[in-house]
Amino acid sequence: MRLVYETHAITTDNEAGVVTGWRPGRLSRRGREVAVELGARRRDDGISAVFVSDLARAVTTARIAFAGTGIPVHRDARLRECDHGSFTGRPVAEVAAARRDRLDRPFPGGESVRGAVERVRDFVVDVVDVVAGCDGQRVVVIGHAVGRWALEHLVAGRPLEEVVEEPFEWRPGWEYRLTGGETAGRCDGRTRRRDGGETADLTENHPQA
Repeated sequence: MRLVYETHAITTDNEAGVVTGWRPGRLSRRGREVAVELGARRRDDGISAVFVSDLARAVTTARIAFAGTGIPVHRDARLRECDHGSFTGRPVAEVAAARRDRLDRPFPGGESVRGAVERVRDFVVDVVDVVAGCDGQRVVVIGHAVGRWALEHLVAGRPLEEVVEEPFEWRPGWEYRLTGGETAGRCDGRTRRRDGGETADLTENHPQA
């Protein structure tokens, strides 16, 4: 299967240069335009399902991008950004400078970078288990910086220490090839979590944008 990773569209916090973390976040006017562009880029790209962080800025991106397509869109909390705890709302440069020291040591009141990456790993394992056996499947994942770090580390094999220190440069998606074992033949793009629960449909109690 092919996993296409897209970051959520531009938010007011992005434009202000501050870290949003687990706060919902709100797309700016330019962000809504970027979400429309994402849809134009991906909606006819052979996508079988979309998975999205349950934070409002990612949910809104997906809703704008894939409105009216019929492509199933599912929320999953494991795709959330790193919880920066008390660093939430601080300048991006300040948080970036502290990130290397927080690889294994949680941000005060939050989580470590590696802990967040492991959370994304759980999601990736479940998606591979369900979708990888379905020939020709392409899925889109809409998330945050930590999701891209996780895929670069877990799939591309790059050291996490190296990945997190790279300055973010936006691009129209990152594509990864994933393989896995046998599946139960469920090719509807809906993951069964190892705790027995399923991911949530976008239409079910989504955060307010």
